[in-house]
Amino acid sequence: MTWPSVDINAINGNSGEVSGVEQIMLFVGLAGEPLGNSHPLLAVSAESDIDDVLEKASPNLLEQVRAAQLNGGQNWGAYVLLAEGETEDDPENPDEPVLTAPDWLSGIELALSKVGVEGVLLCDDITDKSAGQIRINALQALRASVISSLGRRVWFITTVASPTALEKPLDWAGYREFLNDLQEGIKADAVQLVPSLWGNEAGVLAGRLCNRAVTVADSPARVATGELLGLGIGSSDLPVDKDGVEISLAYLKAFEAIRYSVPMWWADYEGMYWADGRTLEAKGGDYEAIEHLRIMDKVARRTRLLAIPKVANRTLNTTPVSIETHKNYFGRTLREMSRTTQLGGVTFPGEVEPPKEGDVTITWLTKTHVVIGIMATPYGCPKQITVNIGLDRSLEE
Repeated sequence: MTWPSVDINAINGNSGEVSGVEQIMLFVGLAGEPLGNSHPLLAVSAESDIDDVLEKASPNLLEQVRAAQLNGGQNWGAYVLLAEGETEDDPENPDEPVLTAPDWLSGIELALSKVGVEGVLLCDDITDKSAGQIRINALQALRASVISSLGRRVWFITTVASPTALEKPLDWAGYREFLNDLQEGIKADAVQLVPSLWGNEAGVLAGRLCNRAVTVADSPARVATGELLGLGIGSSDLPVDKDGVEISLAYLKAFEAIRYSVPMWWADYEGMYWADGRTLEAKGGDYEAIEHLRIMDKVARRTRLLAIPKVANRTLNTTPVSIETHKNYFGRTLREMSRTTQLGGVTFPGEVEPPKEGDVTITWLTKTHVVIGIMATPYGCPKQITVNIGLDRSLEE
């Protein structure tokens, strides 16, 4: 005999909307004065008075965040980490302690455990080849560490000093050699190097990448996004080298060719624009352009949140019905990212192509180990356009 009863269970199908960290960045730089009791990690938005919120920030950090806010547009938001340098005794001048650079990597790692962002801009110019290479490799390693420990994926922008800000000032030819030596032989597909020629272009790039008028699949080279806003600090003149020679498009192209992310301009077309979001990916790698890395990071973040509720969940099993059901389940991210919109008869594609048969696979290795395969396909997007023009001289009838 069974006592009559009714059990009502609320089943969580994990079908809710995910609030992502895309288009949110962390800016890291020096504090311009002692922080005292002030918290070093601050939140800013499109409505923030940057001068007021970052009153204790160094001028360089302040200008980078201001440029990002200007180029970020509506609903822009970010976090700012103020780092204080440490003082050490100088054996030669005991009465004058030396201010050393903060431990950038530890500060960034701690901040990433407290806030969710997709990218980090380190606003501290690289001035030395050896120290710069150590930083680049350390940032790439930090990405791997954060993925392992927190399951979070981040990419980095770090700045390089201009030719006149180096310990030994250089002309443009010498500066190109310095830039080449700095990045040569390094594979770091999550790191972008931005020379500080105008002074605040890294902030301009960060804002452009996080402008919500476009998606993570859009290149910063997109001209229709508009011109770069507020490029340069206090001057509209072009940057110069040690000899006072202005930067040329030829050298900007040369910098981009060795994997630097730089601004550019078009002859007979007003405004300053961006060349491409280059990373330190190896030649022929999938992530030479930052938008491809951002697409995959977004897919990975959302798929992880879909996979966690399926741990030890027997609805995911080896039966054909379950496998087909969960192909649809794990394809949800691709379907959401592939949605198109229309405005004025113009179709704006999604971030990836709609998933097709075979883009999501499920393979059981053992009774307790399943492998989910997901293939995301970005749309083709022209960065080089060739127009062939012909002349028809035949007589009209």
